[in-house]
Amino acid sequence: MIRRFLDPGSIGSPQLIAAGLLFVYLLQAAWLIHLETARGSLPDSNHELCVYDGLEQWKGGAIAGTPEALHSEAATGLPSAARAGHLRVSDGYDQDRSPLNYLTCAAPYLVRPSFLRDESSLGQLWAATPYLFFGVMLGGSLWYVTRRLYGNTGGYIALALYCFSPGMIAGGTITGGMPAGVAGAPNLGEMGAVWGAFGTVFTAIAVAHTLYAPREVILWNSRRILLLGLSFALVAGNQFSLSLMILVALLLMFWVAPVRPKAVIVIWSTAVAVGAVLVFAAYFFRPALLWQSFLHGRWLDIAPRAFAMSASYLHTLKAIAVGSPALMLALPVALIAYFAWKRTRYFGNTAPLAIAALLFVLALASPDFPGQGFHLGLLVFLFVFVAGVLADLIETRQRLLVTAAVFGLLSAAALRNLLQLAFLR
Repeated sequence: MIRRFLDPGSIGSPQLIAAGLLFVYLLQAAWLIHLETARGSLPDSNHELCVYDGLEQWKGGAIAGTPEALHSEAATGLPSAARAGHLRVSDGYDQDRSPLNYLTCAAPYLVRPSFLRDESSLGQLWAATPYLFFGVMLGGSLWYVTRRLYGNTGGYIALALYCFSPGMIAGGTITGGMPAGVAGAPNLGEMGAVWGAFGTVFTAIAVAHTLYAPREVILWNSRRILLLGLSFALVAGNQFSLSLMILVALLLMFWVAPVRPKAVIVIWSTAVAVGAVLVFAAYFFRPALLWQSFLHGRWLDIAPRAFAMSASYLHTLKAIAVGSPALMLALPVALIAYFAWKRTRYFGNTAPLAIAALLFVLALASPDFPGQGFHLGLLVFLFVFVAGVLADLIETRQRLLVTAAVFGLLSAAALRNLLQLAFLR
């Protein structure tokens, strides 16, 4: 995807428009970081602990997220991880993420260690570079996928929803976020996990589609398999509970290519092996720590009682509404069109809606962390679904009316978001 996006021979108006929107996304995230830094909303001790432990591991010290690192506040000078609000620890093991997350958090300081104690806007912007990178790559992946599925129109709609989503902008920062609770919890690597989940789903679908071609399974799909394995590593390494997407990928591959189940199993298993090796590398190839970390991980964090609580539904709906106000207006229209109009009920629209429904259920069951990762993933897949249905509606006889309504909605969302950032103090 990246190679095609950057290929000079393939750059035209669609690529330039997409790049422009992603640049605006970056500017909004950078401005938010500046504003939050100016009013003293610096990263909390949880993020500092991730950076500290990640740097120690990069330097050959203890493996982050394990008892070797998460031992006591005396060793780090930071509050104990066992008592921190967003690091859930059991027997000294981080229950929600692997060392990959810690290594990613600390990576910017390997290049510029002088920024480690820098509390200026530039220092905080440097600290957020991994999340900004994930945010841009997720936006680029979203545009690429939706453009392939629904044409330029669908790609523009999805990317505009993404780039002016307060939730996605806040996801690219480490200092907090937009008002009204968009990012009440600090960013602890959810954007990397969400990008991995998105890549897991749509790379699996792309690989499965190639199975209808009469070519060798492994050799022909080697690059896609490596990309799928990288997606598995990102989602599993950054948020254990989102690893459910790896199983979802297998089901999607069977759905797309039911005629070649053996090939599906071979490709999926190979990608799992690639992902496992990458995650193992994050443990610096320490099998005992990897095994114990997986045993202590919360892989399916569901609280059944949450389904009977109205607060869970309100919390999840509020997360959608605050994360993307435009989506709350477009989603009912898209759902009505989907269920009332047969033409919209094809795989390209049904798959993202089904994934969004699954993430909605997981978000209901996890009102706290790891709910933030589910909420962000839910937004992204809803962007895909809404873009697909609206692109279909634009193809009808009422295209002028629908186009005007969609353009007005996206313009209003962009203006609202920019004004909100301008007056955020």
